[in-house]
Amino acid sequence: MNFLVCVSKVPDTTAKIAFKDNNTKFAGDGVTYILNPTDEWYALVRALELKEAAGSGKVTVINVGAADNDQYLRKALAIGADDAVLIESAEDLEPYYVAKEIANYAKSNGYEIVVTGKETIDYNSFSVGGMIAEFMDCAFVSQVSKWDMNGNTATLNREVEGGEEVVEVSTPFVISAQKGLAEQRLPNMKGIMTSKTKPLAKIPAQAGDTLVSVQRFEEPKPKSAVKLFSVDEVDALVKALHEEAKVI
Repeated sequence: MNFLVCVSKVPDTTAKIAFKDNNTKFAGDGVTYILNPTDEWYALVRALELKEAAGSGKVTVINVGAADNDQYLRKALAIGADDAVLIESAEDLEPYYVAKEIANYAKSNGYEIVVTGKETIDYNSFSVGGMIAEFMDCAFVSQVSKWDMNGNTATLNREVEGGEEVVEVSTPFVISAQKGLAEQRLPNMKGIMTSKTKPLAKIPAQAGDTLVSVQRFEEPKPKSAVKLFSVDEVDALVKALHEEAKVI
């Protein structure tokens, strides 16, 4: 059984956020990037666990992006992925374009299980998985927190209000992984060394469509100064909460 795991690079959580080109693009110069956590910690690791339990198959990681994104794929290889694919394209890609590229690759290469993280931590985007499923004309199950396989059938748990929902789906399918699905794996020295020789294919993107263009980014408004009240100013505090903060 072969798994295709989609991974993204995202700015480190400590990165300073700024924009350029009249606030239409993220200013990524000098920013440290990491693998998107839900892709790495849950989607990739659970796929590895299932492959190891089955004793056969392979886990392929795939990314759509800039030519130097291979360094992030190498980390996924160090964690345990068998091979990697980089579909080279421009930066600042929108989800429709990315999903179509991945779906085309999955269909052309016979992948019946595609896994993504539940969302990326940069734009909080969670739409790629569903779009891949639509392009592949198969089922999509989102925010999976438990995943078992029995032959070609997957049993999946999802958190719902007040409990869990358990569903079954047969291949082909796409899922998005969330917290609880697996425990993070750190690459060891052997993994880091072998990752340098594992296959990493670079292929050009097809001429895909883009449906959404960014008009501008806006930074949050600065927080107002803290206003302090003494213990004998309760009335003034209540008035400020009601008339200024408008929270009561």
